[in-house]
Amino acid sequence: MNRVPEVVPGNAPALSPDATTGAPAQLSELAGWGYYPRVQAYEQRSEDLERITRDAVLTRGLGRSYGDSSLPPAGHYKVAGSRLADRLLSFDGETGVVRVEAGFALMNLNQLFLTRGWFTPVTPGTHYVTIGGMVAADVHGKNHHVLGCFGEHVRALRMRVADGRILECSDAHERELFRATLGGMGLTGHILEVEFAMQRIPSPWIWQESEQVSDLDHALERLQAASRQWPFTVLWSDFLPSGPGLGRGILYKGRWAELGEAPAAPPRWRRAATLPLRVPSMFLQPWMVAVHNRLKHWWHGAQARSGIMHPETFFYPLDVVREWNRAYGRRGFTQYQAVLPASHDDARHWRFVRTLRERCGTVYLCVIKDCGPEGKGMISFPKLGVTYALDIPIDAHTQTVVDALNARGHQVEVVGPWGIRNGFTPILVNPETGVYHGGADPRKESVMLGW
Repeated sequence: MNRVPEVVPGNAPALSPDATTGAPAQLSELAGWGYYPRVQAYEQRSEDLERITRDAVLTRGLGRSYGDSSLPPAGHYKVAGSRLADRLLSFDGETGVVRVEAGFALMNLNQLFLTRGWFTPVTPGTHYVTIGGMVAADVHGKNHHVLGCFGEHVRALRMRVADGRILECSDAHERELFRATLGGMGLTGHILEVEFAMQRIPSPWIWQESEQVSDLDHALERLQAASRQWPFTVLWSDFLPSGPGLGRGILYKGRWAELGEAPAAPPRWRRAATLPLRVPSMFLQPWMVAVHNRLKHWWHGAQARSGIMHPETFFYPLDVVREWNRAYGRRGFTQYQAVLPASHDDARHWRFVRTLRERCGTVYLCVIKDCGPEGKGMISFPKLGVTYALDIPIDAHTQTVVDALNARGHQVEVVGPWGIRNGFTPILVNPETGVYHGGADPRKESVMLGW
């Protein structure tokens, strides 16, 4: 993806509109992490996030979201880039409560606090994300069955809402706005600052155990058993085989190592290699991924493994190569996530997999995690059950696969018009149907969310 010139206070380039289209003159190709879809847009970056959000339709962090989540809607071109608004504003060494600007990167938080005995209570599978983005997506990780989503640990937010006001919101003040923003994907306004509580840890190292699983039934059974005993669980699963080995994989279980079993020296953060170029779209083929998956499963072996693990390796295995999404080429890929019932022997798991197979869904990466109860985010994704995250390359079958999977169960719809007026409208619950409605409209699309 082409990088857009950074904008610093007092040095903002003029956005002179094109005479025929009304579009700004300085446009670049902008995309999410899946590199699909791609749009022509202008990302203005500044340390003064409050200033540049005044006329922006949404805020974009480090670009790790999928689909069009961080892209402007049709007819709009400017987005506010938050990555320069990355100050640490306060930290309480007794309680672990920290306040940061929305563009503060999780990687910086980890490097600053891990060796001081603190860690984020919830982390996604990459640390190349902003704290503001973690709130917008209400990210979950390997410990959702224990600590829930990131939003459960957020104390307060400072936001710019649709009518331009700057508000401080929390469970005690502007409660509806606060809870609608957790997992709201930017639909309630621009997140400017985040205050949340970190978790005290006994050491900066992870104790990990791993085991081989033979198929999907075995994998789900072992995941369910592990989640009763371990705070961190995750299952890597191979969805490419068509025979009895479908769903084979490796189950990883972990906890923070105690001082007596951890190395005396702190872990050193590693310098990741970068995939230098976006390869041709047809370079990465299913048979290559199948060979990798078979070797990975075989290399682990039938014996269980255990030992001390670097936290970067345990939490962020894909971050070992930066810009790894370039391996998919310009066609890009999408990530499909779904939550299925908690019972490992529920027939809906196999119906889900059969739908993938019948629609020629090629899954290059499948990660399965255990989820606990729903959190306080009004439209946040996780709920009690098992979550599947599938990386699917974009091809002629992709939309058909997604439509078929959506038809199997819960689906979030975007409908309109909604007749938004100036000001903030909280997400509301219809007392008769229980359906959530609403939202302010910072993207100016005049839409609502409902399900």
